[in-house]
Amino acid sequence: MAGQTDIMPDEELIARIQSGEKRLFESLIRKYNQRLYRIGMAILADEAEAEDAMQTAYINAYEHLSQFERRSSFGTWLTRIMLNQCYEQKRKNKHLLSSLEQTDNFMDMKTPGNELANKELSNLLEQAIAQLPEKYRLVFVLREIEDMSVRETSMALHIEEPNVKVRLNRAKSMLRENLGGYMKDHVYSFHLSKCNRIVNQVMQRLGM
Repeated sequence: MAGQTDIMPDEELIARIQSGEKRLFESLIRKYNQRLYRIGMAILADEAEAEDAMQTAYINAYEHLSQFERRSSFGTWLTRIMLNQCYEQKRKNKHLLSSLEQTDNFMDMKTPGNELANKELSNLLEQAIAQLPEKYRLVFVLREIEDMSVRETSMALHIEEPNVKVRLNRAKSMLRENLGGYMKDHVYSFHLSKCNRIVNQVMQRLGM
């Protein structure tokens, strides 16, 4: 789905979805796939689990759109739904706790189109982030990779704004490498083929 809906504000999309244009929900899925995937990987450290959580989060969001009160942005509201789903899956799959300190279960970056240097860089970045304690890793992903504001991150994680800043500074100090501008392009990248798969699966489960 492309065209005008790509630049349409979330509030307008939601209003039109609630008025009957249900297929427009696809635009919201495509917009937030990257963010939700990174959150899922930051918590679950498993690609399949992250994608399962994404699908469930989208379906929950769609089924509860009427409960979105606009006290925060839709993106923040959806982020909280994804966080809750990830923690629920983590509770149900206790064996994943140990995988948070490993790198084997992180996203396999070995695709034919990637050069060796990019693969090595991606692995380096993901390993460095994987070594952060979860509370710091989440703040780092939301603030530095997803560009969420301090206020949005505070609302999503239910912590005070000063704590967001403290955790982010602590996360940066714990990283051994200066990751800089490589973050957005290389960490937990959610390629178009995966985006299309999530869209198709969610829309199918919603009967669209």
